Amino acid sequence: MSLEKAFDPEAYEARVGKAWRDAGLFAVHPQPEQRVFSLVIPPPNVTGSLHVGHALDYTLQDVLIRWQRMSGVAAVWVPGSDHAGIATQMVVERELQKERGVSRHELGREAFLAEVWRWKETYHARIVSTLDRLGASCDWSLERFTMDPGFSRAVRETFVKFWEDGLMYRGERLINWCPSCRTALSDLEVDRDDPEAGELWSFAYRIEGGGEIVVATTRPETMLGDTAVAVHPDDKRWQALIGKRVLHPFFPERIFRVIADPILADPETGTGAVKVTPAHDPNDFACGRRHGLAEISIFNVDGTVNQAGGRFEGLDRFVARQRVKDEIAALGLARGSKEHVYSPGRCQRCRTIVEPMISTQWFLKMESLAGPAMDAVRDGRIKIVPSSWEKTYFHWLENIQDWCVSRQLWWGHRIPAWYCDDCSTVSVLRNDPAACPHCHGVNIRQDEDVLDTWFSSQLWPFGVFGWPERTTDLARYYPTNTLVTGFDILFFWVARMIMAGLHLTGDVPFRTVLLHGMVRDAKGQKMSKSRGNAIEPEQAMREHGVDALRFTLATMASPGSDVALSDERLAGYRAFMNKLWNATRFLLMRLPEDPARHRVSYRADELDEIDGFLLASYVETVTAVHEAMAEYRFDHASEAIYHFLWHSYCDWSIELSKPDLAEQAPQRRADVRLAVLFDVLDGALRLLHPTAPFITEELWQQLPRRAGDGPFLASSPVPTLERLGVPLPQNFDPVSQRLRIETWLVEPVRAARLLRTGAGISPAVTIQLRLRPRDPANAGEAAAFAERVGELCRANPVTVVTGDVSPEAVRVQSLDHVDVIMPLEGVIDLAGERQRLEREREKVVKELDTVRGKLENASFVERAPPEVVAKERERRVGVEARLAEIERQLASF
Repeated sequence: MSLEKAFDPEAYEARVGKAWRDAGLFAVHPQPEQRVFSLVIPPPNVTGSLHVGHALDYTLQDVLIRWQRMSGVAAVWVPGSDHAGIATQMVVERELQKERGVSRHELGREAFLAEVWRWKETYHARIVSTLDRLGASCDWSLERFTMDPGFSRAVRETFVKFWEDGLMYRGERLINWCPSCRTALSDLEVDRDDPEAGELWSFAYRIEGGGEIVVATTRPETMLGDTAVAVHPDDKRWQALIGKRVLHPFFPERIFRVIADPILADPETGTGAVKVTPAHDPNDFACGRRHGLAEISIFNVDGTVNQAGGRFEGLDRFVARQRVKDEIAALGLARGSKEHVYSPGRCQRCRTIVEPMISTQWFLKMESLAGPAMDAVRDGRIKIVPSSWEKTYFHWLENIQDWCVSRQLWWGHRIPAWYCDDCSTVSVLRNDPAACPHCHGVNIRQDEDVLDTWFSSQLWPFGVFGWPERTTDLARYYPTNTLVTGFDILFFWVARMIMAGLHLTGDVPFRTVLLHGMVRDAKGQKMSKSRGNAIEPEQAMREHGVDALRFTLATMASPGSDVALSDERLAGYRAFMNKLWNATRFLLMRLPEDPARHRVSYRADELDEIDGFLLASYVETVTAVHEAMAEYRFDHASEAIYHFLWHSYCDWSIELSKPDLAEQAPQRRADVRLAVLFDVLDGALRLLHPTAPFITEELWQQLPRRAGDGPFLASSPVPTLERLGVPLPQNFDPVSQRLRIETWLVEPVRAARLLRTGAGISPAVTIQLRLRPRDPANAGEAAAFAERVGELCRANPVTVVTGDVSPEAVRVQSLDHVDVIMPLEGVIDLAGERQRLEREREKVVKELDTVRGKLENASFVERAPPEVVAKERERRVGVEARLAEIERQLASF
């Protein structure tokens, strides 16, 4: 058995993945009484390729599902994708315009939808390919799409059920409108996070009979739709004007009044007077409804001014803004402006500034749905990890507004409502009607709009299992166990799934919500192509290997915290995979020719201290990984297995075992040592497999097999304390076993190597060592390991001493329990070393004088930034320590 000398992930990743697929390894067939664990994938949008944020999300899910599968659970991970109404329609429209110079309206609805379906098939294939390459162990026989026939039936059933329950209604309300996408948006689809520099512009309205009232606005063009000016009833500046008639400068026929409204008008803000545009501002809309004001809509769906804008009709809203300002100034009514920082609402998809507009839309009442969703978290039926997000969850649900669910798009689930032109009724139906259910007339038409994408995706945890049918899969897998997703869609998706699940199925959709952060660059900046800091998953997998990408993401994925990703980190964990590859190759090359000796059986009483050290570290790692996985701390689990394999296993256990694996070593001792190393490596690969599945499967397939091993590591059990795969001595104490070897062997060897390196002594030169226990009572322990210390650091003799050391030229490394002393005579030029140390002392003294001079200068200490002063103080401590060490070494001469 052997491995290629060069570590090359591309040489085996595709082959390993194909072997899993061909074996149908991830299809779930639960056995009677077997515990079930179900997970549904947050469906990626069919708008393009997967980004590194998806890689984080799906890596964590795959780690979880593989861990459950290897724990003996019937673990099912349902894959799928989302039609992403606005986003997909937008990119397809853009491509059609770019490549063929046509719009969707020129194509017509049916032809355009055919183009979108073609797009969906192309990018769905790319998504599946990336997931497959990433190692996502989904049950692909259960794959779903949010617009496949079964799911479409669930969406229609939901709409009709909400209608029948009195929760769905159609009405005229102020909504967010995107002039670019030309559709309504929910509040959650409007970003208001980025402050921008703007202008607060003031102008005067003339009062009928004389006088004026000054208002301020960031959107001058909306004054074309003003129908009142509001003031606070207690504002003495304007009290006398309450009830007075206001003259509109552009529309002589439009005369409105000054009204008193303590909710809208704030005496401490601006002029204290507020222009009221009920049709284009949510606060003004509420004010208008309180006072019965006229609602004058002044914009077309494309953001141009409509006929209500008089002579400004046809102008783009921002062109109209400047034209209004110019004409107001010409009338002598401009009252100045000032800089104003604000956060305009922008469409989350296209970044266009949204326009509040009054429109007739479909809405879902949310208040009665929000209460049970909050109760489910409060009473523990749903656990949010980390729990710090619960406060935000409750705050949003406590202040929830009705959800505008209709979208003016063609791609999506068409609203199942029909309008009868004969009797003017609206019918919401589960099946397409041939005639009006009320008057039986045939002049009926279906609503042109489609449903918000999130309306269908809120059904995902139960829709994928066949709801509203009472299917076997629904009974077996719902509620699901854990939802893994980003905190940024806690409200878009998570809260809505909880509300929908409780209302439609009577149960929660999942037991635990695990929220992870965003992937950012090494400086904490959001990744984007425009910044040039984006890391594409395909590129990362190609350059560093899939396992390195997965392991990097998992190691950095603390619940709720952002992941700072960089090429340096990816390269570092690729080096970890390379080290594991080389260590396995080293052991395979030492297998004896006789196959019967490849994996011998052994008893606990045949194990020595080196075996005990390895087993102790292994037991502690098994415990740490299990505890971390139970708490969804994938980062802690990854760190535990990393440190075990890199340090305890590769750096020390293999190193400590080399003398026993040499050709002249006793055969039984070599066989047992090798068997222990392989047994522990077998277990470690199982622990690592959920995070790094490809390399672990490839290496495990090369290990000498044990009786009972299955064909794949991916379907093998994970080690537990009850099933370690190695015999342990009675009353085995892993902590004391590990500490004993670390104290008297590992740390002295490491110290001796540092002494050798620091003195510039070649590794080929044999040195002498003296071990001086801090407590003379431990001389026996030091002596027990002295020979092994010498073997590992090329030292002979290694003697144990107590008391003072004779005044000769030595270098000393002081540890907690023992001093490691290296005599210099005979291995270096003592005179030359003395001269070198004296030259170094001169430099250090000068440096110390400089830093002390700065710190003794009162002016410097008082005027320099605190962090600069602190840095100089730290520098002084370090320089003083260096000087003390040089003096100590010189004294030894």
